[in-house]
Amino acid sequence: MKELSPPAPAGNRILAGLPDEARGYIEERAETRPIAAGDILFEEGASITHAIFLHDGIVSLIARMENGRTVEKSLIGSEGFLGFGLVMGGDTVFGQAVVQVAGHASWLAVADARSALRRYESLHAAMLRFAKGHMAQLMESLACASTHTARQRVARWLLQVHDRVAGDRFHITQEAVASLLALRRATVNEICTELANAGAISYHRGVLDIIDRGRLRDNACECYDRIRIATSA
Repeated sequence: MKELSPPAPAGNRILAGLPDEARGYIEERAETRPIAAGDILFEEGASITHAIFLHDGIVSLIARMENGRTVEKSLIGSEGFLGFGLVMGGDTVFGQAVVQVAGHASWLAVADARSALRRYESLHAAMLRFAKGHMAQLMESLACASTHTARQRVARWLLQVHDRVAGDRFHITQEAVASLLALRRATVNEICTELANAGAISYHRGVLDIIDRGRLRDNACECYDRIRIATSA
């Protein structure tokens, strides 16, 4: 039986869950604009200048090796924000933040973010809860990379993206998936072909459709459920 799609994201979930006064305070001061695939929102090690709340789209936090290779540390969608140091006690960015799926985000200057955190305990609690869940995602992703097969990891990653986009279709290249998961492009191509033949997805020229989420989930490792629970707590 085909599994139903997850609910479509409806704006940033941290902001949506705030009391009206706190949400209004932020909305008056934040700037909302589109984000495009490939945009770099933060460079690793840079000073935090803004809290960035995602409304839709997907951003990956990426580690870049000296040899030029890259690997994804974690991904963030409308459930979260960028700029964890604001609530975790740091002033610099953890990983290069690169947009993978286009969408929209709100930029709140660091001075305004800190003022809002002092004023509204509900905001502080929500941002800290997400930051802690995100740390759990980082640790689980590390274990996944060293334990599970390429097919399980690709299926897990596609499910995570599906949870964070509106609808069953999104744009992503196989080259991007290969780079993020430290796999060969030929390996990702083979896996996508197998998943398509199994009726789980369809893929054509950078457009991926989730056809049967249940079948895709059957191919993923248990890390998917662990990460989902950690980031939705």
